[in-house]
Amino acid sequence: MNRVGTFQSFIALFLITLTLLLTGCGEKSVPEGVFLEGRTMGTTYHIKFYDEQAQLSSKVLQTQIDDVLKNVNQSMSTYIDDSEINTFNRLPANQVMPISEDFRAVISESIRLGKSTNTLDVTMGPLIDLWGFGPDKKPTNRPSDTELTKMVEKIGVDKLILNEQGLSKTVDGLELSFSATAKGYGIDKVAQLLESHSITNYMVEIGGELRISGEKPNNQDWKIAIEQPDAKPGERKVHRVLSPGTNGIATSGDYRIFYEMDGEIYTHLIDPVTGMPIKHDLVSVTVLHPSAMTADGLATALTVMGMDKAQAYAEQHDLPVYLIAKSQEGLITYSSPAFKPYL
Repeated sequence: MNRVGTFQSFIALFLITLTLLLTGCGEKSVPEGVFLEGRTMGTTYHIKFYDEQAQLSSKVLQTQIDDVLKNVNQSMSTYIDDSEINTFNRLPANQVMPISEDFRAVISESIRLGKSTNTLDVTMGPLIDLWGFGPDKKPTNRPSDTELTKMVEKIGVDKLILNEQGLSKTVDGLELSFSATAKGYGIDKVAQLLESHSITNYMVEIGGELRISGEKPNNQDWKIAIEQPDAKPGERKVHRVLSPGTNGIATSGDYRIFYEMDGEIYTHLIDPVTGMPIKHDLVSVTVLHPSAMTADGLATALTVMGMDKAQAYAEQHDLPVYLIAKSQEGLITYSSPAFKPYL
């Protein structure tokens, strides 16, 4: 949803393999648990949980899950004409729009992360369009420096006003896209639903982003893997296996989505400060956070920063972060101090 494959990474956190994760690494002594799957936000979801109490049928629970995700999508998808986000995007400047609780949660965290990182900007839609990026689109032409300067001046979370009455914009034409936070929020909402039914040992995955809680039977940790960035095209290999504990997990990267135009290589990730697609060697960022939404947004923001700035930001904010960069000698990895307990 929301300009998927543009400034948010198209690279989702890669499971060791979905089968491995859901079956407990093939250990026959582990009960099967309950597995639910479906479609949402233009992608798929997979949910695994263990519920000894069996408070309600899996069919009833899946109906509730689908309802939760449908509401999130109706609020935040730019592909639904009458969605809440599209209603706001059509709004003129200085007009306040009352917003739902879900919308408020996502825009509030998006603004906070935008101001904290300077590299996550949920108002970047017009800038992306200027480059010719969009759903499944390649860049069509390089904007002029003048066009980029003017566009950068027209975007930014500082041009949003959020208060008790609702949300407004200070300039006409400002648009929102929650592609870097809405999917994680959907995961958090599903996790809240599971916990409301006293289900505390679960894995929720939407489009590769995850939230994990508790353990599998016999005190087994949930385990996930980070994808090998330099695997051959069409191949997916495990780079590193980790035990994420009870956390949301998101991975962002630009090693599969890039385009060549006029002899230049462009990624789909754009720096909102310069208006230019990023050009650096950081190819994968994995973030752990109690909120999948926050992990989702931070993974994108740190990818845009580049290796050095991402490392400094992670240490400054005590974030569990794992970075992979390319060099002439091969891959370079970095684990923040807060991440090392999960390896």
